[in-house]
Amino acid sequence: MSIEAAMARISEIQTALHPAIARAPVVAQAAAPAQVSKADAKAFASALTSAQGPTATAAVAPFGLTGGGTVGEKILAAVKPEVGVAEAPPGSNDSPRISEYRSATAGAPGPGPWCAYFTSWAAKQAGAPVGNNGEGFGSVDALYSWAQSAGKAIPAAGAAPQPGDLIVWDEHIGVVESVAPDGKISTIEGNSSDKVSQRTYGPDGGGALGYVRLG
Repeated sequence: MSIEAAMARISEIQTALHPAIARAPVVAQAAAPAQVSKADAKAFASALTSAQGPTATAAVAPFGLTGGGTVGEKILAAVKPEVGVAEAPPGSNDSPRISEYRSATAGAPGPGPWCAYFTSWAAKQAGAPVGNNGEGFGSVDALYSWAQSAGKAIPAAGAAPQPGDLIVWDEHIGVVESVAPDGKISTIEGNSSDKVSQRTYGPDGGGALGYVRLG
């Protein structure tokens, strides 16, 4: 092969190599999507952290007592943490915490049957105190009589209670916690077995006279 032919062949080879060299940056750029993905992941993590902020804040404050929600939801938010609060000593109708329930009723009443004091306290915590002047009641009869005159009483016959309603029996009162699909009614009641107790009744609410819906 002559020198001229060899040089021509080299030139052809170099020409053939140029596209491959030109494509080299494309190969190097293949890492770019990974960089974008990392940036996206960082942005997503930041957005997620921001989204979690209000949730963490909400977890600090009990639901309903400082924010939105119906009166019934706020009443439940007040009474659920009280389950298990007991008289000390048993049978005394008293304890430091039960004394706080009584404080929601005007007149600084002393120890006595406290189921109505408990519901009066819960209503006040929910921002819907019972009584014409928000004075609260130590008597179940007085509370239900007020509810009837205020248009807040619902007779039990044919009624469909809602969570957060007050449930009224003869000389006893509690709060409806939930209503099951089969109609069974779960409650939270003060002064039930000398403490704040959870109970479950049939669809008739264990012979309930009626319900009080405060909002």
